[in-house]
Amino acid sequence: MKKIKLGDKVKDTITDFEGIATIRSEYINGCVQFAVQPKGIKDGKMLEAEWVDEAQLVLVEDNNKKKTKPRQGGVRLHPKIR
Repeated sequence: MKKIKLGDKVKDTITDFEGIATIRSEYINGCVQFAVQPKGIKDGKMLEAEWVDEAQLVLVEDNNKKKTKPRQGGVRLHPKIR
């Protein structure tokens, strides 16, 4: 089983609620929950996120964005034109 990361698309196995994991909360007793934000708008407002236990979630789509090297800025010396 793959570990769920923030930004991953997940699904609740009990209610079939699906969305993006936006917040991870870990309690002192060891319980881990994710806020799952569904896609959509109702009456001009975003739908409410729901808190779901990590054990109930399955990974639907990994948010595997490839990290690119940051561009190096600064002065670039151009060769002299002869």
